[in-house]
Amino acid sequence: MSQNETRQLGDSGISVPLLTFGGNVFGWTVDRPTSFSLLDALVEKGLWFIDTADVYSRWAPGNKGGESETIIGEWLKKSSKRERIVLATKVGMELSPEKTGLKTQYIR
Repeated sequence: MSQNETRQLGDSGISVPLLTFGGNVFGWTVDRPTSFSLLDALVEKGLWFIDTADVYSRWAPGNKGGESETIIGEWLKKSSKRERIVLATKVGMELSPEKTGLKTQYIR
């Protein structure tokens, strides 16, 4: 496997590398400044596929879910690197009674 090897993501027209960086750690085991440093280093080293989910860190005391996505969003705004990455996320696990399943309003 080469660092530059990619695969098509279904019929989306998007190619993604075989390796992705999971954002699970952002917002509970890794703080915001360290998260930003990690994300900057990843992109500078040529890793540009980042994965997150709205439920990440929901299990950590004081968190409600969405912390990883929030940190990545803040980093994207600050770094202006949105055009340099592919960002994947997942939905569907219940966060609260109004945030469950695959309802359009929940996904948005």
